[in-house]
Amino acid sequence: MLTIDHGNEGLDMKLSLGPVLYYWDKEQLGRFYSEMSALPLDVIYLGETVCSKRRAMNLDHWLGLGRELQACSPAQIVLSGLTLIEAASELSSLRRLCDNGELLVEANDMGAVQYLAERKLPFVAGPALNLYNGHALAKLLECGMIRWVPPVECSAALIRAVLDQAAELGCELPQVEVFAYGHLPLAYSARCFTARAENRPKDDCQFCCINYPDGLALSSQEGQALFTLNGIQTMSAEVTNLLADYPGLEACGADLLRLSPRAQGMVEVVEAFARVRQGEAPPLFVEGCNGYWHGQAGMLRVEEVGLC
Repeated sequence: MLTIDHGNEGLDMKLSLGPVLYYWDKEQLGRFYSEMSALPLDVIYLGETVCSKRRAMNLDHWLGLGRELQACSPAQIVLSGLTLIEAASELSSLRRLCDNGELLVEANDMGAVQYLAERKLPFVAGPALNLYNGHALAKLLECGMIRWVPPVECSAALIRAVLDQAAELGCELPQVEVFAYGHLPLAYSARCFTARAENRPKDDCQFCCINYPDGLALSSQEGQALFTLNGIQTMSAEVTNLLADYPGLEACGADLLRLSPRAQGMVEVVEAFARVRQGEAPPLFVEGCNGYWHGQAGMLRVEEVGLC
């Protein structure tokens, strides 16, 4: 039976673990989620959001993993869908995911939104949905959205403005989940950039993205870190880290902070955010970019913002 946690009962922001964006094998995923189940996470997202050819885990596997996590962790388990639907087979798989009957779904494509709305099922609006004003938010609320993950390029000021406009329209505001840690997913394409980097055709990629558990780093001709390639997904070169911006996250209306999985060091990341949530003072500086959060170029760090 599908159960929904509608709100943040405490005063502190909750911590969520986003879906794994990279291609990891089943054993690595099992080890990772076994570690994560013991950490102070309030929401855990499962599922493949980038490429339907990644078949280490099918829907039944994800649902089975979800049941295992529910048995050993108090976290809400959410099932995330694909971001780019390109074929009838992918649409059919998306329908099965939406009809799973057990777990709340994160919609990352408007096709999923329509399907869930037709069945009057609640959903999370993922960061790939282009929602940039209160009217768009109101429309998705009508469709059944209960939680909004703003696009990663949204600043604190823009998120606050969207929520204020939605409130003026008479909307009951959804939960707000801000992408607070990880490589930022910036764009999606029908082409596979990882396969192209290895001179492979997309239709015969040999699943080469499994060789890059944190994505493939891409530099400019001047040697500057520029992007991270992850199959059809282009990501930021640097990891965004909003831990030092914790007070601003609270002020903008965030209910949850999304921590996007990486192959190494996620236990330490979750524990660092958890300590600040429990009252420890946020650090004055952390490694990583946070320009988008401050309304500047996303690749900048906070101390560089004043130079723009």
